[in-house]
Amino acid sequence: MNKKIAILGAGESGAGAAVLAKKEGFDVFVSDMSKIQNKYKDLLDKHHIEWEEGQHTEERILDADEIIKSPGIPETAPMVKKAKERGINIISEIEFAGRYTTSKMICITGSNGKTTTTSLIYHIFKAAGYDAGLAGNIGNSLALQIAEEPHEYYIIELSSFQLDNMYDFRANIAILLNITPDHLDRYDNCMQNYVDAKMRIIQNQTQQDAFIYWNDDPIVKRELEKYNIKAIQYPFSELKEKGSIGYIEAGQYTIEKPEPFNMEQEQLSLTGKHNIYNSLAAGIASNIAGIKKDIIRKSLSDFPGVEHRLEKVCTVRGVQYINDSKATNVDACWYALESMKTKVVLIIGGKDKGNDYSPIIPLVKEKCSALVYLGADNQKLHDNFDSLNIPVRDTHSMKECMKACYELAKPGETVLLSPCCASFDLFKNMEDRGEQFKELARNL
Repeated sequence: MNKKIAILGAGESGAGAAVLAKKEGFDVFVSDMSKIQNKYKDLLDKHHIEWEEGQHTEERILDADEIIKSPGIPETAPMVKKAKERGINIISEIEFAGRYTTSKMICITGSNGKTTTTSLIYHIFKAAGYDAGLAGNIGNSLALQIAEEPHEYYIIELSSFQLDNMYDFRANIAILLNITPDHLDRYDNCMQNYVDAKMRIIQNQTQQDAFIYWNDDPIVKRELEKYNIKAIQYPFSELKEKGSIGYIEAGQYTIEKPEPFNMEQEQLSLTGKHNIYNSLAAGIASNIAGIKKDIIRKSLSDFPGVEHRLEKVCTVRGVQYINDSKATNVDACWYALESMKTKVVLIIGGKDKGNDYSPIIPLVKEKCSALVYLGADNQKLHDNFDSLNIPVRDTHSMKECMKACYELAKPGETVLLSPCCASFDLFKNMEDRGEQFKELARNL
């Protein structure tokens, strides 16, 4: 008799996992409490996979031998709790997919910079002619690619939620960019629980593997003392520090090993301090994978950047509009403000994930000429920022917000959407927030 797999959530990861499970001979049932997008219904129907939406049929789900849970579903969801009580094994789509491939896995996590670093590594691998797939939080689900178009290498962006349900999966190259408070609402407001999730990226690594991490991060440094790390370590930092093998020195971007590599810092296409880290991590990973130096050099200088991440949209009446909708935590906003060369009208707000705004207050004082709050409930923003004596506007839609920005911004200034928060209070997702911002800016 076929083993039964139930899949909770039918988005990109759930639908992909279903296709792979079916291909591997499992009896598959997909269940989503929300409405399933048509493209995923079509995919499931094409593979003759049974699905339901708007409900969870308990007896079907709890009859499964194993459950694959989408990363967006919290551990506290009633169905997840019931499955745990029954002792049913709950895993992530990435964990499941990893069982059916021997491809090389390059995995990237961190509170900030994941998407940029993942996209940059993919850009370099493609330029080198490597057979690579982009997966995890971006690209098509890893499971679907393994089922339908397998690659030799996978460049995978991993969130803490994905890492939570990964047990035997092994990263050949693991990259840990940084750890700052984020998603604490999902971790009982306990920072250590979130940190532990991020550190799972190095579990199962062997002496043949590589671990690349930011040496300046106080939390990462503290945590590493607790682990017996088997992989070869490749620490990087902004400056040449004790033990770092990647750094910037005298305007030179430098990597010491496995192969010595350097280029002028000015040639890097990504600017701003945080992007130095992203570029170092990507360069080291590409170097470990044996990509030729001239290709790494060219790719680091012609990478176009990532949508919704410090994306220059347009200039209207001498005011530049920048879309950083991906800045869904305080640290990301800090990096955005830190990279600004002009006075800023900052758009901030949304669904707060337990944010502490104190780290950005000095930069807000220094850089911002005005603040525009954009959220369903802006009270916490008023409590944190009104006392700075900078003009503020309270808005509850992108249209209202952009009208306020247009009135406040002076020629030579920048309107920056870098919200520190999730988007789900007013928008479908952070992409929707960024798209609305871009469209309204272009129509000013």
